[in-house]
Amino acid sequence: MKLPLNTSANHEDDVAPRSLPLVRPLPAAWTPEYCFRRLCRRPGCVWLDSSLPSTAASRYSYLSASPIAIVRIDSEQNDALVFPRQLLRRFQQPLISDLPPMQGGWMGWFGYEFGRCFEKLPEVRYNEFSLPLAELGFYDVVLAWDHQVGQGWLISQGLPHVDPIDRARQAYARLQQFEGWLKEPSMEPSHGAPAGTVARTVLSPQYATRHAEWTSNFSPQAYRQAVARCVDYIHAGDVFQVNLSQRLLTRARCAPSDLYLHLRQLNPAPFSGYVDFGRIQVLSTSPERFLHVRQGRVETHPIKGTRPRLSDPLADSAMGKMLQESEKDRAENVMIVDLLRNDLSKVAIPRSVAVPQLCRLERYPYVWHLVSTVTAELAPPHDACDLIAAAFPGGSITGAPKIRAMEIITELEQVVRGPYCGALGYFNLAGDLDTNILIRTVTSCEGWWSLSVGGGIVVDSQPAAEEQETWHKAEGVIRAIDKLPG
Repeated sequence: MKLPLNTSANHEDDVAPRSLPLVRPLPAAWTPEYCFRRLCRRPGCVWLDSSLPSTAASRYSYLSASPIAIVRIDSEQNDALVFPRQLLRRFQQPLISDLPPMQGGWMGWFGYEFGRCFEKLPEVRYNEFSLPLAELGFYDVVLAWDHQVGQGWLISQGLPHVDPIDRARQAYARLQQFEGWLKEPSMEPSHGAPAGTVARTVLSPQYATRHAEWTSNFSPQAYRQAVARCVDYIHAGDVFQVNLSQRLLTRARCAPSDLYLHLRQLNPAPFSGYVDFGRIQVLSTSPERFLHVRQGRVETHPIKGTRPRLSDPLADSAMGKMLQESEKDRAENVMIVDLLRNDLSKVAIPRSVAVPQLCRLERYPYVWHLVSTVTAELAPPHDACDLIAAAFPGGSITGAPKIRAMEIITELEQVVRGPYCGALGYFNLAGDLDTNILIRTVTSCEGWWSLSVGGGIVVDSQPAAEEQETWHKAEGVIRAIDKLPG
């Protein structure tokens, strides 16, 4: 049977004639932002967004909606990734080499507490918004951009069909459906509470902050006391480092998709992203890559060490140099590198774990960071799901040793972190993985926006300085929200 797939005179620009997936180049005017404005109201909209695509590590962006399956993980279970792994294996296929690597598969987020699926930890006292452990969608259609070559593509797999004819029909129908959506006028979002309305959620105790419209789960004094308590644990030999955070809350002021477009404009980052599975929206302008797997090669890029950017160029350069020469910050970074070497070793080929880059200074719009790189080779039969289980959550946002640090975090913070300090990203049909660490992240739920910020506490940490550092990290997002139109 002949099908009007790649043979029609109206579709001469298809990249892969007479084959699946179907691939169409996107018009130059169909930028990621243009397409997001037309898909943001669709169920399961997800955008893995390199809004600061200035490096090879942030070369690609991906956008989709209307997944063919959604998994919400609510309970702690050792086999939490069984179904995602089953679908990946069922539909496993090689990549088209000239396209961005995410050509179909799972996209979504894992919350910090997803780590409880693999380790026994104390219960967290407060979960006011009933946040799940993870939400993932399985996507048969992906819009993918290569910022290095300045081109985007619409990729349609025809899943979940396996019969070649049925799959070809489905691929063509879905391609037409997405093209129709992308030709529509920009759509107003339907999810999230409009400005001025807040659900009647019973919150944990909240305290005023230096920003009038934000509250925290810590008072300034209480956060400093918590830092001091972490130092006590370090002196007692429990841990070497604890990543302590405070959660900031404010009322929603616009639709989450509008906030995300605003954040990415004022506070761009290489591993940004937006995901909306209905009740919860996750908006991230993260600078940190967590786990990246391509053909069995693993990379992770932990960030430890932060200083604020300054408006005066000479003073700003001096601030970066100060960070680079800080023994405390370098020690924090090295500790997390060692932790990640240990985590990767659980699933890596022996002696394949390496550290090609240690404590490199990197510049972002509002802060300086020290960034390291750890690499490894996956040992067969381990796959990307095994890597997540071995390394989750990321060591840069827990402390070391990881499990004891997480116990102390639960004791002192007392609220679930949810998406914050979890990961956002994809598993593709070739078995590859790419995720960020969800820092600089707003979680939108039931008319509230939450923003958590923290830092690594070590033996010589000063409570007042650590509390101040959290505000340096929050500054970009809070300043962007303060500049919302209207």
